[in-house]
Amino acid sequence: MRIGELSRQSGVPPTTLRYYEQAGLLAPPRRSESGYRAYDAEALPRLGFIRAAQAVGLSLAEIREVIAIRDGGRAPCQHVLELVERRRTEVRARIAELRRLEEDLSRVSQAAAALDPAACDPSGICGAIPPERLSRASAGGSPS
Repeated sequence: MRIGELSRQSGVPPTTLRYYEQAGLLAPPRRSESGYRAYDAEALPRLGFIRAAQAVGLSLAEIREVIAIRDGGRAPCQHVLELVERRRTEVRARIAELRRLEEDLSRVSQAAAALDPAACDPSGICGAIPPERLSRASAGGSPS
């Protein structure tokens, strides 16, 4: 099938299909006599896998590794499990970081609500977020 048809069936834009080809995620398609790309039927399920793998947070490099294992004739299940568990660990760490940030934002919000704008020090910008807050946030592990 031509690139436009593959794009319509997969929902992946033609520019992305070309990129996937260059990145080694899609096998280079044969070319018609007039130079058009002619993709095999296996391109569609491969694109489904790529999109699903991206949806669970795998990078294109990781997806390329999985595809290479499969193309090498082996089942990539163990490798996929390792990648998914690594990603899950990263997500858990990010969630913990975001929880700390939310708590920090809650404290800042409460402090800001209690401030009297008339009492603000004109040498600073806003008393709710004083410069010394950075050192406290850094000590707590949440400078963002």
